[in-house]
Amino acid sequence: MAERQDGVRLAPYTTLRVGGEARAFVVARDAGELAAVVGEADRAGQPVLVLGGGSNLLISDAGFDGLVVKVASRGVHVTELDGHAEVTAEAGEDWDALVQRAVTEGWSGVECLSGVPGLVGATPIQNVGAYGQEVSQTVTGVRVYDREAGEIRDLRHDDCGFAYRDSVFKRHPDRYVVLAVTYTLARAELSGPVAYQELATRLGVELGARTGLHDVRDAVIGLRRGKGMVLDPADPDTCSAGSFFTNPVLSAAEAADLERRSPGFPRWPMPEARVKVPAAWLIEHAGFPKGYRRGRARVSTKHTLALTNPGGHHVTGFPADPRGVMGAVPEEHDAATAADLVGLAREIRQGVEAKFGVTLVNEPVLVGVTL
Repeated sequence: MAERQDGVRLAPYTTLRVGGEARAFVVARDAGELAAVVGEADRAGQPVLVLGGGSNLLISDAGFDGLVVKVASRGVHVTELDGHAEVTAEAGEDWDALVQRAVTEGWSGVECLSGVPGLVGATPIQNVGAYGQEVSQTVTGVRVYDREAGEIRDLRHDDCGFAYRDSVFKRHPDRYVVLAVTYTLARAELSGPVAYQELATRLGVELGARTGLHDVRDAVIGLRRGKGMVLDPADPDTCSAGSFFTNPVLSAAEAADLERRSPGFPRWPMPEARVKVPAAWLIEHAGFPKGYRRGRARVSTKHTLALTNPGGHHVTGFPADPRGVMGAVPEEHDAATAADLVGLAREIRQGVEAKFGVTLVNEPVLVGVTL
């Protein structure tokens, strides 16, 4: 069984570089160990926090009064099918490394998700998506430890309840622990149809066109880097959890109300007469421009959707090693606290609601804090 440590500081394990101590901390280095550790804690009635890459997480300054299990399982298994590759990756595999391999091997379907930080296990939970792709388009199976049943189960795509940045795993966070994910990817030299205008413009192609996998990966990483969304020790804007708010999806009535408040607001049509509104536009037009600061927390200077801890950028070893190696602790006088970041997020959410009547929803998982 994995060795337990007491009083481990969690800030170095998150890309926001905030968070207090865990009462107990374990690194699980394979799927069996991960399931066993969580199961044992459940039987003992001990609270559990499963920690992946820490790139979509905001932990309280008070830390976590329970067991934190760091996912560090590794391994990728590939089964060749007729025109497809069935790729099963352990939850602790680095996501972008898997995408890079897919592009190199000629597996199409995840190239637009290049540069997304974090581990494989988080991808079905958040239904990770970017630039017109979502993992729900390629996930065909998820192996989980079902904490309610106390057993390992294999779920099919239809069992996952995928929706925009949502899944059954996110809706029931205390039930499922993701152990491995299977993606079915097309064997192709070209990408899937480019479905996002900003990416099409960058590539110089029409919407719906297909182009080289390497070209798409390079273009996506370039776009993400320009927004501070690629982890970079030289860029304090990347000390963030990525997009802090999801793009609101409004009903027809809600969209009509927003039209009265702000005629001609930008939108993307959705099924059932709904529209998706860019949260970044709402934030900026509510009076929170790039670089807006509240204490030691700041809106990114590159993208209004990211809330950053620029002082945490100076932490040695940034970003946190996905295999569980602890980095240095940020200096208190320089780095933001969780309270600083929550205060900024609340101010933005309240400002957007007052001006536009739209309530923003946080994308990162909040542990021990609420908006």
